Amino acid sequence: MMTDERMGDALWPALARLPRGAGVVFRHYSLPDGLRRALFARIDRVARRRGLVLVRAGSTPFRGEEGVHNQRAPRHRGLRTHAAHNASEVVAARRRGVDAILISPVFPTRSHRGAPALGVVRAIALARMAPGKAIALGGVDARRHARLRNGGFIGYAAIDAWTAPVLRAKRPSARQKRSAVPT
Repeated sequence: MMTDERMGDALWPALARLPRGAGVVFRHYSLPDGLRRALFARIDRVARRRGLVLVRAGSTPFRGEEGVHNQRAPRHRGLRTHAAHNASEVVAARRRGVDAILISPVFPTRSHRGAPALGVVRAIALARMAPGKAIALGGVDARRHARLRNGGFIGYAAIDAWTAPVLRAKRPSARQKRSAVPT
């Protein structure tokens, strides 16, 4: 699951819905440093209790982070993830030896209104350039991930798929939960 300010209080039920072992990429870039640290610490407590992996985006390190997102530091200990929007970015991420590459945006997404989506065919082509490391991002939910699963994606990352009201959201099956790597 990717976090951001738009989530508001929906963040907490979303964290509760994530399957054990899922990842959380903490963003919340616009918060002042003190509030950002406090929120990270609160999410860290939930993540540890629930068995979630918490990765930090942004340049400020936090106590408890298990990795970093979109950082170029080659020797950071812990999990390293990176976003890629085209073939050259996939190649660059592979050269840096990242653990997971978030291929984005696969579908139109509310996070980047108007940005051109890759679509299934191009997204799968990029995923196949990153064997065992590709995570689908951008307008992806469990149903859409099913269309991508055989194309080289090991999971998907989302915001809206996890923050949709529980009554409206279709709950993923046990198999979908195992393949979800929400960040």
